[in-house]
Amino acid sequence: MIYVGMLYKLAISLWAGGNAIFSLLLTPILFKTEGRDTAARIVGNLFPAYFRWGLACGVIALVCRLAGRGLDAKLPVLVLICMLAVTSFQAFYVEPHAAELKRQIGSFEATTKEHPLRKEFSKLHGVSAVCNLTVLAGGVLLVVLP
Repeated sequence: MIYVGMLYKLAISLWAGGNAIFSLLLTPILFKTEGRDTAARIVGNLFPAYFRWGLACGVIALVCRLAGRGLDAKLPVLVLICMLAVTSFQAFYVEPHAAELKRQIGSFEATTKEHPLRKEFSKLHGVSAVCNLTVLAGGVLLVVLP
């Protein structure tokens, strides 16, 4: 059972760590060093794998948590389920809609911020940012919880 607990912590750490590196380091660097359209294309190409990574780590963590400790502590299980739900929402709703909006916009550099599609994209981007920070906070919480 010790290995199940280790795999649980590893899955949570890889999920939260990947989220932190992507959201707090990689994406800001790309948008600072590249043109907006280039950075958006790169990040957009990474998103499907990023969300699959989160879902895989989350499922592994949930299975390990349930196999190793059952429902003896409900809070970690509830946090994991919430994180998986948020990541699923991002993967299957937010990302496909954002990708379609980006396709319709064509160029962020050539399209004004007042354009209706840009406004819609901005709202979706805000939702995505809140989702990402929620998953990161949940991951940090699970790393410190027993």
